[in-house]
Amino acid sequence: MPFVVYLLALAVFAQGTSEFMLSGLLPGIARDLQVSIPATGLLTSAFAAGMVVGAPLMAVLSLRWPRQRALLAFLVMFLAAHVAGAVTTSYGVLLGTRVVAALANAGFLAVAMATAVALAPPNAKGRATSVLLAGVTVACVAGVPGGALLGELWGWRSAFWAVAVALVPAIIAVPRAVPREHPATALIPTGAAGGGARGELRALRTPRLLVLLLLGALVNGATFCAFTYLAPLLTGDTGIDPSWMPLMLALFGLGSFAGVSAGGRLADARPVPLLVVGGVALAAGWTAFALTAGAPVPAIALVFVQGALSFAVGSTLVSQVLYAATGAPTLAGASATAALNVGATLGPWLGGTAIGAGLGLRSPLWVSALLVTAALVTAATARAVRAKAGPVRTA
Repeated sequence: MPFVVYLLALAVFAQGTSEFMLSGLLPGIARDLQVSIPATGLLTSAFAAGMVVGAPLMAVLSLRWPRQRALLAFLVMFLAAHVAGAVTTSYGVLLGTRVVAALANAGFLAVAMATAVALAPPNAKGRATSVLLAGVTVACVAGVPGGALLGELWGWRSAFWAVAVALVPAIIAVPRAVPREHPATALIPTGAAGGGARGELRALRTPRLLVLLLLGALVNGATFCAFTYLAPLLTGDTGIDPSWMPLMLALFGLGSFAGVSAGGRLADARPVPLLVVGGVALAAGWTAFALTAGAPVPAIALVFVQGALSFAVGSTLVSQVLYAATGAPTLAGASATAALNVGATLGPWLGGTAIGAGLGLRSPLWVSALLVTAALVTAATARAVRAKAGPVRTA
């Protein structure tokens, strides 16, 4: 795998840390800026919404840029947003910086996926994707607890400064490591839908691709539905001491890293068995977690296992999107990013709705099981429809 792919993963790590670290910084932000906790919670919602909207928007805007320039612009934009957030005393400005950072993150991920896939060997899209997504899982393991620790020691602003500093190596190295001659439309295969936004949009209009995006949203929705309410579940129904929660979250992150690493090795050679077996195991795992959440030992084991299965299946779906849309290398990555963030937005909302309806702290686990089951049913239905339709005739 080219070194530049690992370099891009470093930037993804810094951006992933920024996306998730607010959960440990909200009380400090609320006190410092004299706003309510629900108001600070909107900082997370603003980032998620910015990712959903920003993925296709920023990808389209960058289509005519050389990839080196696009990556560098998005990194500088992300860094500037964090510097502004670190020095502001205005809640409104901080909220705005989260939207700007999300737009930059979404654009960077879309172009980074296209760049990694283009520079990797032709049969290694899954592995290249897993390396990038490993940056997110490492952020869960190290970046998020590290940001929380910085917030405790030196205040929430120090975590924003740390993210800005972590981006500097990538900003310095991207102009040297990413080839200058690759514009965003240069690596579309001959005979594909054509260059530019219209050509890439035409390449996205395939039933298989739309099904893959829906599956990605459902699986990621299940992941974030359970992950968002993991701490109250484990401290409530399971009875684990709150002081162990950083370790539990890190354990989920370790499982995620193991899953994305293993998935990257199998996604290129045997994607269908991985998705079928992994999807069934994932649905069964969320069900088992809901049934055994009152006992610490199986709950702790399933935190790791479900993290691994979630990211193994999720990263494989992303790589399959990239395989299915070779005529839209940039917008395919943007569409995958948007689909994952739609899931990451709707999943926690569904889990919170279940808890609010009085169904208990285990209800998000049941919601996660239902979402993965819906993905399995969708995949089976799509496969049956495709088999019934038979091979597509070409004139």
